[in-house]
Amino acid sequence: MARRLTCPYCYETFTAREIGFRCNSRMSPTQKRCPRKRDRILAERMGQRAEVGPDFAGDGRKPTAVCPDCDGETTYRICPVCHSTLPVQFGMVENRMIAMVGAKASGKTVYMTVLLHEVMHQVGAAFGAALMGADDATMLRFSSDYQDQLFRDGQMFLGTRTAVANDNRVEPLVFRFGLRRRGLFGERPQHTVLSFFDTAGEDFSSRDGMEINTRYLANADGIILLLDPLQMPGARKAARPGTALPGSEGVDAPGNVLSRVTNMLLGLQKGTPRKVDTPIAVVFSKLDAFWHQLEAGSPLRAQPPTGNQFDVEDSLSVHEEVRQLLKDWDGVPIDQALENNYARYRYFGVSALGNSPTPEARVAPTGIQPYRVADPLLWLLSEFGSVPRKVRRKGKGRG
Repeated sequence: MARRLTCPYCYETFTAREIGFRCNSRMSPTQKRCPRKRDRILAERMGQRAEVGPDFAGDGRKPTAVCPDCDGETTYRICPVCHSTLPVQFGMVENRMIAMVGAKASGKTVYMTVLLHEVMHQVGAAFGAALMGADDATMLRFSSDYQDQLFRDGQMFLGTRTAVANDNRVEPLVFRFGLRRRGLFGERPQHTVLSFFDTAGEDFSSRDGMEINTRYLANADGIILLLDPLQMPGARKAARPGTALPGSEGVDAPGNVLSRVTNMLLGLQKGTPRKVDTPIAVVFSKLDAFWHQLEAGSPLRAQPPTGNQFDVEDSLSVHEEVRQLLKDWDGVPIDQALENNYARYRYFGVSALGNSPTPEARVAPTGIQPYRVADPLLWLLSEFGSVPRKVRRKGKGRG
C-alpha cells in the first residue's frame, strides 16, 4: 500500500501520486500563457481568493509537470484536496505536524511566537539549524502578525479566533527545519517540514468545537498541550504575590481540556483499545510566577544544558520535578490521565516572557526573557529522529 502523506495546510491525507500541479502562468516555449483566475477550492478550503494559474492532474511523485494547456513546465505541486501549494521537496523530506492546544487564556499564541523566534535564533545557532517559512504567507504572517507585534511593539495578542468564526478553517504556519547531521560519508543536510496551528481555546471546550479539529489532531505527529497552572486552584494559591490571575469565566479547567483531547484521540483508534502513541509534550506555562517557591537546586531554576543535542537526562529531571509540583497544584488527576492513556508523554515548565505582562496588555519593562521555551519542540524532534539525543543515564518518566 502506498504511503499516505498529510497536507501541512489542511491536514487531509493522500498518496504522492495524487499530488496535483498548478501552471505558473508564464510564457511557455510555445508562446502560450495560461490566464490566472480564482481557484474555487482554494478559496473555499483556505480562504485564499487571489488569482492563480489553473490546476491540473499529474504524477505527483515527480518534481515537475507540463501544463496540458500551455505546454509550460511547472514546479508548483499542490495538495489535491485544498489546492495549497506544497513546500519544496514535500514528500521527499520528513513532514511533521505539530498540534498546539490548550485552554482559553493559557498563552498559546505568545508561547508559539516566542518558541519559533528562539528556534530561529538561539537554538538555531546552538544546533546549527535553520528554521525558515516554507511559503510566502507563513513568512508574512509570522513577521507582521506575530513576531513584530510581540518583539518590536511589545503588544500582547487578542484571543485566537475560533475555527467556527473562521468558516471552520485553521490556518497553520508552515516552516522548514534544516539541520546538518554527520554520517558515514560526512555531513549531510536533513530537512523537516513543520506545520504549527494555534487553535482557539474555545475550540476545545465543547464536543462541537472538538469535531472541527478532529482531522488536525488525528493526523498530528506530535502534540504540544499548553496548560496554565494559574488556572489550577492549588497553583493559584502558590503564585508570586502580585501575579495577575486569569479569570475563571469562560475558561475551561486544564484537566478538562486534556480529557477532551484524550477522548478524541482514543475514539479514533481501531481494533483493540490501547494507549495513544502520539507523543504529547505537556507544557506548564507562566513558570515565572512560581520561581520564588522552587529550591535553589531545582532543575526548573537552571538553564538548559548547552550543546547541539537534546539532553535526555536534563529533560527527565524537569519531568520529575513538574510531576512533584502537580501534587501541590491539585494536578494528580492530570498525571493519572496521562499515565493511563499515553505511551509517550513528557512534562515541561516554561516561561515565554519571563515576567507577567502589564495591566495595559504590554510586555513587562524588563523585556522578553524566555525560559526553556524550546524544550518541548526539541523533545518532539528528538522523538522523530530530527535532532540528535544525548543520553547519560537511564531515568524515570515516559518517552
